[in-house]
Amino acid sequence: MLAPNTQQLIQNNKIILFDGQCRLCSAWCNFIIKHDKQLHFKLCSVQSLKGQAILNYFNYATDNYKTMIYIENNQCITQSDAFIDIVTQLGWSWQVAKILRIIPKRLRNWLYDRIALNRYRLFGKYDYCRLPSDDCEQHYL
Repeated sequence: MLAPNTQQLIQNNKIILFDGQCRLCSAWCNFIIKHDKQLHFKLCSVQSLKGQAILNYFNYATDNYKTMIYIENNQCITQSDAFIDIVTQLGWSWQVAKILRIIPKRLRNWLYDRIALNRYRLFGKYDYCRLPSDDCEQHYL
């Protein structure tokens, strides 16, 4: 199967790449689906063909996922910056998350990494990647 044209995928899309086997990531996707009423974001599993193509495009490993990746305006944003950028676009009530930027980035990312690197142990892992249901398919790339 041919890889999709990655430039076309990322153009004009706000894409959240997530680990489709991670239970925490699955909960994160459910949160996005629930709160992204304007359909700002497209979710994409890193295990999917499109996810693998995007990882390759930005020179990320395709077999070891250490962070959520957020793509906006052809830029790759990771770790705590990705989390804050995404959450603050979910509506006015989530704007308060901007206050997290007062925490030094180095500390924010250290905390983010502690959770990300231990996510399977803390939250568990699926033996499969979740498939979107018909009612939330529009949220996926």
